[in-house]
Amino acid sequence: MRRNILIVSSMFALFVVLGVGVLSTENSAIAQSQLKALSDTESLVPIYEVDANWPKVPLPNNWVIGNVIGVDVDENDNVWMIHRPAALTNNEIPLYHNPPTGVDCCMPAPPVLVFNPAGDLVNSFGPLEAGGDFWPDAEHGIHVDHMNNVWIGGGGTGSSNADSAVFKFAIDGTLLQTLGRKGVLPYDSSSRDTFGAPADIWVEEDDEEIWVADGYGNRRVIVLDYNTGRYKRHWGAYGNDPVDAPTTYDPSAPPSDQFRPPVHCVLISDDEFVYICDRGNDRIQVFRKNGEFVFERFIAKNTTSAGSVWDIEFSNDSEQKWVFLVDGINHRVRILRRSDLTQVSEFGHQGRWAGGFYAAHSIGIDSQSNLYIGETWEGKRVQKFAYKGMGLPQ
Repeated sequence: MRRNILIVSSMFALFVVLGVGVLSTENSAIAQSQLKALSDTESLVPIYEVDANWPKVPLPNNWVIGNVIGVDVDENDNVWMIHRPAALTNNEIPLYHNPPTGVDCCMPAPPVLVFNPAGDLVNSFGPLEAGGDFWPDAEHGIHVDHMNNVWIGGGGTGSSNADSAVFKFAIDGTLLQTLGRKGVLPYDSSSRDTFGAPADIWVEEDDEEIWVADGYGNRRVIVLDYNTGRYKRHWGAYGNDPVDAPTTYDPSAPPSDQFRPPVHCVLISDDEFVYICDRGNDRIQVFRKNGEFVFERFIAKNTTSAGSVWDIEFSNDSEQKWVFLVDGINHRVRILRRSDLTQVSEFGHQGRWAGGFYAAHSIGIDSQSNLYIGETWEGKRVQKFAYKGMGLPQ
């Protein structure tokens, strides 16, 4: 009996040793595979983590913000955002009523707010500083140019005060220039002196040009001279002449030869390619600066409703290797390889907690590669995502 017990014990020990050996071999193989991937720089992508302590809140003066509709970062890493105070509900702003319906909270913040890198509010302005008539009916988009001038568009399409202009301000909110004229309807994508609810502005320093994603009413990108505001050129999808006709999006149909509103963003890379967010058609189209079409990429092509391509930003390495794409309907930021716009990673999820999104709309990047994401609709906030270096796709 004792002999049998010894035999069984010996066999059990042998099985344990063999099992450990197998596990050790498997773990070693996994570790070697991971090390190989880590050593292959082409497999690495930027990694981000939400910074729940940015910005510093509460805001002064009992201020709260509405739909965040534009984000940009200036040369000093100050984060500029624009929101829509008119989007705040009665329950969000009790002190704004006459008489007030609350005693401690809250008032609409001015539309433009500026935060320093630490998250402190350092500047703000709105219609009061600009002069009431010189302001969009529905704020949309913000861009701080190389001269520290601030450009703002507007997405209002439904009234006699419709947005058909872009505005240039000094950093204190003083109006410097108006391009186009407010309240011009109907919109016209062939117009040379007005806009159709312009969604986004980009100033190209080398050629001294103003680029406008035009917009919620029109179906084009339009280029103007920076110093004079004089019209230079415009085009629609694939470089075609834009046509003002109703369009629908069918993921199974051939690609549309026209932009479908909203034409939501315009951005120019250091190697002089123009990237257009054709949000209504779920695609990015890429052009040369003369309007020559280069290629397109559909993103989450079966997304209908408000589309998947809301805003983009480039990484700030010398090659601008990555494109960060905000997808407001699918509640995430997609990381694309800029050379072919293939997705390599993503982060974010639906939700109102830190790191989640509700209608992520706008994006900016600072000199340290941190990202700032503004949320519209009921999101009503800006979140910072800290750059954590390069790693395997998440």
